[in-house]
Formats: sequence, C-alpha cells, structure tokens
Amino acid sequence: MPRTIIDIRNRPAFLHDFYGGRSGTPGYETAKWLNGRTGSHNPEHFAASQDEATWVAEIRAAGISTAVVIGRDTPAIQNDNDEIATLAGRHEVLVGIGSVDPHRLGAARAVAEAERAVKTLGLKGINLEPGFGASPRHFDDPLLLPVYEALEDWNAPVFLMTGPTTPDLAYNNPDAIGRVARAFPRLRIAVHHGTWPRAAEIIGVAFRYPNVTLVPDMYIFQPGGALYVEAANGALADQIAFGSSFPFRAMAQSVEDYAKLGFKDEVLEKLFHTNAKALLGL
Repeated sequence: MPRTIIDIRNRPAFLHDFYGGRSGTPGYETAKWLNGRTGSHNPEHFAASQDEATWVAEIRAAGISTAVVIGRDTPAIQNDNDEIATLAGRHEVLVGIGSVDPHRLGAARAVAEAERAVKTLGLKGINLEPGFGASPRHFDDPLLLPVYEALEDWNAPVFLMTGPTTPDLAYNNPDAIGRVARAFPRLRIAVHHGTWPRAAEIIGVAFRYPNVTLVPDMYIFQPGGALYVEAANGALADQIAFGSSFPFRAMAQSVEDYAKLGFKDEVLEKLFHTNAKALLGL
C-alpha cells in the first residue's frame, strides 16, 4: 500500500442534505440507499461526517493524506466557492475544487468566477456538470468552451461529473469528452465516475488522449468495473486516480477494496498518489 493516498472525490455529509447532512430527510435516505448500492458494509456510515472534526479524523484514520473536496453548482446542489475554500483552509489534509454553472451564470461570468476560485481563493480546479443543469448540455457544448480555454491557459484542471445519476443518460457521453480533449490538448481533464456504465468507451477516449484521467471511484465495484483495472494495468497506468466517492462509499473500506482489485503493485502507487498529484499540480 502506498505511504500517501490522495482521495480525489470526497465530500462530508454536513456540506449538503444530499450527502446525508440531516437525519430523517429525503437526502439522508438517498445517501443510505446509494451506499447500499455501492457495497458499503454500513450504509449509514456517512452520518458520522455530519460533524466536521469526526469527518477529518476519519480521513486520517483511513490512511488518506489528502482528501479533495469537490464543490458543485447545479440547480439541485450549490456549494459556494468561498465555502469550499474556507473548509479546505481549515485543515491541511484537505484540497478544494470549485464549481461554476455556465448555464446559470453565462459564459463570461462563469469564467470570471472560475478565475476568482482558482486565482484568488486558491482552489485547485473547477468542477462542471452540464448534464445536471436546468437545460442539460453535452460536455462539448459551446457555452462551456470559454471555461475550458481559460482553465487550459491557467494550467488548472477541469473535473467533469458523469455517470448513471445523470438525469438523462444521453449526456453521460464519452464522445463529447473526447472532443473536448482533442480541442484542448493541454487541459487536464478528470472524469469522475468514469462515465460508467460506458466504461469501454471512455477507456478508448483516454487511450487516444493522454490529458484525460479516469476516476471510476465507487463504480469500479459495479459490473464492467474490471475494465478500468485492466486498462490501468496496461496503457492507462498514468491516467487513473483513486476516489472513494465519500459519503456514498466508506473511505477505509474503499482503500482496502481498491487494493484487492488486481492492480499491479507499480500501478497502485500511481492510482493512489502519483496521478492525482500530477493532475492537481500539488
């Protein structure tokens, strides 16, 4: 097991009701249900992270040296970038990622807020979720292109939210990510949830474009997840990174389970540490 582990997708329950922030709410029940789906031994483990100190202690207990807190800006979930930066600033174990919604803000304001998040607040990148917007868009929609261009100029990565919870799965589209990677070859692109269940297609995109990093996180344990392991043990050793997807899967359990999936020893170091460090510019 690597001595230092970077968890590139981690959010505490207290950050939003959707993460299980308040017991007895629909969000709490959804978090519990999703933990059951992803194989958490205790589907209510996340309730402990309603308390900030307990959450940070759990990060350290899991052997995680850096946990990356991903902000979100969608109609359903909005995390203010100042909130993410303040939280990350309170604990040396945390790194923050900002988020903007170009549909809500417009392209110019989205770029301005992304610049403030990266250059003023010190957040390490920007999360985009066009498929979750009020008017869903593909990843290569023209409205997003100015944000990609700016991030490429600033040498800051973009994090793309994909996967089966996309309200319309037509927007969980590896092809569109490939077009972004081709148009912006210096832009570091992290693909959260690895566009599962379309694993083979996004692996093909990453094979073609070395600026794409796959983060299959909790979906690596689902049918077809072995493809990510096979790819990492082959051509994509430098293009896969570990994410627990906490609070929707337990941290320590995910670290242990990843180590048992069949990754080569030399790939485990890259998976747990080296690739995320390069992606984030740490």
